[in-house]
Amino acid sequence: MNEDPLPDVSVVVIVYNDAARLPTAVHSVLAQTLRNVEVVIVDDRSTDASYEVARALAARHPGRVRAFRLDENSGGCGAPRNHGITRARGTYVLFLDSDDVLERNACRNMLEAAETTGADLVSGLCVRVHVDSRAGKEAKWYPWLYTRTRTLESVSELPDLLVFDTLSTNKCYRRAFLVEQGLEFPVGIHYEDLLFSAQAYVAARRITLIPNRVYDWNVVDKAPTKSISNRRAEIANFAHRMEIHRRVDRLLADRGLPELKFFKDVKFLKHDLVLHLRDLPLRDASYREEFAAIARAYLESIDRAAFDEVEPIHAICAYLLQKSDWDNLLPAVDTLTNRDKISAPLVERDGRVYWCAEHLDGDGDGDGDDGADAAGADLAFARHVLDVTELGYHAKPVEKMFLRNALTRYDETTGEAVGTVRMAGRIINPLGVVPPGARLTGELEFGARRKGVRFRTFRCPVGTLRHEGEFIAWEASADLARGLRPLGIVDAVWDVRLRLCVDGVRTTTRLTVSEPGLAVGSSPVRPRLTRLVADRVVPEVSARGHLSFRVLTREKVDELVGRGVRGAPGRLAKSGYRKAKAVRRKLTSGDTKIRIYHEVFSRMPLKKRLVVFESHLGRQYSDSPKALYEEMRRQGLDFEAVWSYTGSGPAGFPPEATLVRRWSLPYLKALARAEFWVDNQSYPLKLTKRPGTTYIQTWHGSALKRMGFDEPQWKLRTRHAQAEQQRVLDRFDRFLIRSEHDVRTLARAFRLKERTLLRVGYPRNDALVRARAREAETGLRERGPLAAELGIADDRAVLLYAPTFRQHGGRQRRFELPFDVERFADEFGDRYVLLVRSHYLNHVVLPPSVRGRVVDVSAHHDVTPLLALADGLITDYSSVMFDYALLGRPMFFFAYDYEEYVHEGRGTYFDLLERAPGPVVRTEEELYVALASLDEQAVKYAEAREGFVAEFGEYDKGTAAQSIVDQFFSQWRRA
Repeated sequence: MNEDPLPDVSVVVIVYNDAARLPTAVHSVLAQTLRNVEVVIVDDRSTDASYEVARALAARHPGRVRAFRLDENSGGCGAPRNHGITRARGTYVLFLDSDDVLERNACRNMLEAAETTGADLVSGLCVRVHVDSRAGKEAKWYPWLYTRTRTLESVSELPDLLVFDTLSTNKCYRRAFLVEQGLEFPVGIHYEDLLFSAQAYVAARRITLIPNRVYDWNVVDKAPTKSISNRRAEIANFAHRMEIHRRVDRLLADRGLPELKFFKDVKFLKHDLVLHLRDLPLRDASYREEFAAIARAYLESIDRAAFDEVEPIHAICAYLLQKSDWDNLLPAVDTLTNRDKISAPLVERDGRVYWCAEHLDGDGDGDGDDGADAAGADLAFARHVLDVTELGYHAKPVEKMFLRNALTRYDETTGEAVGTVRMAGRIINPLGVVPPGARLTGELEFGARRKGVRFRTFRCPVGTLRHEGEFIAWEASADLARGLRPLGIVDAVWDVRLRLCVDGVRTTTRLTVSEPGLAVGSSPVRPRLTRLVADRVVPEVSARGHLSFRVLTREKVDELVGRGVRGAPGRLAKSGYRKAKAVRRKLTSGDTKIRIYHEVFSRMPLKKRLVVFESHLGRQYSDSPKALYEEMRRQGLDFEAVWSYTGSGPAGFPPEATLVRRWSLPYLKALARAEFWVDNQSYPLKLTKRPGTTYIQTWHGSALKRMGFDEPQWKLRTRHAQAEQQRVLDRFDRFLIRSEHDVRTLARAFRLKERTLLRVGYPRNDALVRARAREAETGLRERGPLAAELGIADDRAVLLYAPTFRQHGGRQRRFELPFDVERFADEFGDRYVLLVRSHYLNHVVLPPSVRGRVVDVSAHHDVTPLLALADGLITDYSSVMFDYALLGRPMFFFAYDYEEYVHEGRGTYFDLLERAPGPVVRTEEELYVALASLDEQAVKYAEAREGFVAEFGEYDKGTAAQSIVDQFFSQWRRA
């Protein structure tokens, strides 16, 4: 009699006290499209019916399901998985937890990949499924690792694989490989996956990654019992994590893979350590000390270079933890949890800003030369880690700051004042941004957390506000019994904020609960419905460490509400609430707004003399739209102006115009009814221009970089996508041209018709042309009020550095200056003031050490006054070069990344190295040599600048705005 063929794949399913979910996991294996698969169930000595369920499944599926039970509970995943490996008969082995499932094609896809490539290990995409979320939220596990199929001969080819994907369950292992290498999970210690996966990665002769979804990791966010990895309140949890990390480090050292250790160090600082640091404010002193002792020993093994690869706050927290500096560490953890919060007083030393003053000075000379060298290295490292100059805290006004406000007192009163809570706290005052003589007022504001049910907020004044060194101390009493009026069911959580006014300027803080057990008790309140629903609130700490209040409902009411929520009335109420929210989302969605624009607003009659202006997608009041608007006002035309704005508010926009937020309904209504559109970039692409509206596109600069359909990425788009883009461009009725170069480049790239082109120059450049004419006529330079506003002395020449947009810089799009700005200030500060204006999509941070010598002018909406002020321009590839050339002043081209920009980017229309009307430098040294002789450069390149203007600015005659008014708006002149 022939024996049954061996299975291709054995799936080891481990279970402990999970009888209810085990069948689902097993059925996900039995339902695989690959049929030759067996299930090996290993029960870790459950105390419920898990093993009985496992045996029943084996009885129903003989030959396909086998069930085993350990003699005693192991307390982890390692022992049952190891037992499963010994019992597996398949050529390949997978691991599955009883509360998860395999994707239907997982075994087939992984088997095919293994057989095709000969890999010892195949890994696929894991998806975290939040099973108790209303919308069935899913999150892919490090998806960038699985964008395509690829085979690695060594994990060193992709260090991120070892560092990030430490799961054992989304992988298929050749069983012979596991046996030959003696690979087993560690037993008696948590985080066994980290070590097992590292051992498998390092030992595998070939690893294949596939982009297919293979494993669904079911996550229950509101589970009554937390998973092992989430029991961070237990110090043993952290101790186990550290021990596993040490074992992985030894493995990498033994295998001669120090480069992998470095990548792992980086991940430890930015991920593993952070998970535990965030909980430290909730732990008592004994836990913190034990935690620090365990962490300190491991942090000593971290490569110091890894600190440079993480965000500054990650490095600061790790360093302060090493030093057990709790006074500075716990506030730093607050910033770690609340990224924009400033939680330290900060200190300025030698023109740099540091997180704290401690650790910046040496503790002695050390013991001998070696000791002194070590002490010096430690001091330099401390200063390096604690330096937060680049975060730009020192450049923020108080209204832009999110300040730490640590609660220091919380008392509930009794007697006649029952229901009144007395609170006190300290608001950080970084770098003394709140001066001692400032007028201070404040109020506490209580509001329901759930949006849509904030019927009203409760506010009460802060009675005491005073300076206390590096802090603003406050005290307040809040009568919750009278002021807090919850409904009691739908507004269960109320947040509290302190709004601080400094000389009339307001900033908002949250109340951070700085110590465990500080805010306890309960206070009576008057609910809006009935006291039977709820009559008390208790303080609690939010996930981000902030004080909030939870409404307590009574036990009987809880039961009634629970029944109601689960019954027909509750289903009806929840259904109605969800429908209302859906309707609200739909009414405010982009698609709905576009439909309203076309189906409602566009059917309204056009409004004569209505002009909608926009500059740089609403980000600025600047450029040619501004110049044209101001010319129309100067001439006293009778028209209605609407300006669009975006961002935090319309600061800097003309108050006499109607200001509308971009993409708001008033904005769409104005566009639909306007007689003229005037902008320099593009109105929303999906808005069709009405036949009666005239669109004057001023554009925002001549082209060095390839544009439109000349860009490689545009050429690769589908025919339909190109047609859609052309439809957008065809909305232009007039397109401003400043030279025939624009005709050959921009007009051709946008496929504009000849009748669209308006050869009048740019209105924004009228001021520059007139400034040069006045200088030629009088022989004098008039700096105007801007120099005084910026504090520029009369004996200092002004240089403007205006680079083009840089795509990198992360979420904040921070632009890192390509030269040492402090060195520049030291070498040229007695001769020049350098104005730095980053592209409006980037931002730059300057250190305090260069105050008065280097000035960030990026916040100035309009660059034209800055150009007029500057005695010389430093740029790279920005189109500002074409405008500044009109002034006839020196220009310097710092093309430090020219090859990358030209050849790896979208390309250029001409070679800047050959045509630049000024020196092109590639290094910082060359730049400084060129800048040392400003007058010499002015004379040397005078002829080149004149030729540059003749070619690229031939229609800029200083009359562009006047010409446009004459052609389109002259009939609006008042009699």
